[in-house]
Amino acid sequence: MEKRARISVKGVVQGVGFRPFVYRLAHERRLTGWVCNTSSGVEIEVEGDEESLSDFLAALRREAPPRARVEAVEASYHPVEGDTDFVIRKSRNVSSPSAWSRTLIA
Repeated sequence: MEKRARISVKGVVQGVGFRPFVYRLAHERRLTGWVCNTSSGVEIEVEGDEESLSDFLAALRREAPPRARVEAVEASYHPVEGDTDFVIRKSRNVSSPSAWSRTLIA
């Protein structure tokens, strides 16, 4: 079954190659969506089959770049939007937390 996850990653995740790392993880697992830096960390929206999404979430911590320090990974699940590729988006500022409900992953 296809799912879409919105993921927020907090910690030392900017300036350490984290977005290209996420891009690689997504492509290796044939996931679609996007990643971008925000004022509070890194935001990811990714979709694909449940097994690939689960493995992607685990790999965010397990395979993080050496200079990164992942302190929290939060995810919520939403309807699939039908993205056709995975892209790195331009950084953006976020002044307040998203209204999406979040579930602590690790």
